[in-house]
Amino acid sequence: METILGIDPGLHHTGWAIVSTPIGKNNPQALAYGVIKTRAEDALNVRLATIYDDVCAVIERYQPTSCAIEGVFFGLNAKTALTLGQARGAAILATSKRGLVLGEYPPATIKLSIVGSGQAEKEQVTYMVRQLLGLDHDPKPDHCADALAVALTHLAHRNSLAD
Repeated sequence: METILGIDPGLHHTGWAIVSTPIGKNNPQALAYGVIKTRAEDALNVRLATIYDDVCAVIERYQPTSCAIEGVFFGLNAKTALTLGQARGAAILATSKRGLVLGEYPPATIKLSIVGSGQAEKEQVTYMVRQLLGLDHDPKPDHCADALAVALTHLAHRNSLAD
């Protein structure tokens, strides 16, 4: 069984999702998903430690075989990009310390993989994630759908990582 941890990083909310599929098959299933929430009133180092610790806990619980994370969207202002980068760093460190292979995908690549258009709207991504995984509901909050999309993108691109 191949098990992928998908991460949609953010300082306030970091979405995570576990998707699995039998090796060599393309029949993905969502095993679990959730959101790591940090408190705005906490110091930055506390918030980053929360992201790190909670990603570590997800890895320990679900034992993924690889991981994927959404890249930084360069249209963000510098301050937003910096905080997103710090949240990504905490999550990447957690996966690295556990020895996971990491795929990084820009938002447009994720949208293209899931919807067929790099300019897709968030609602389209959520709809397609639901269809691709055979879910009977939209994964909520949105960060969960995004993390599932990251994991599905990794499954679609996993062969290119071996090159």
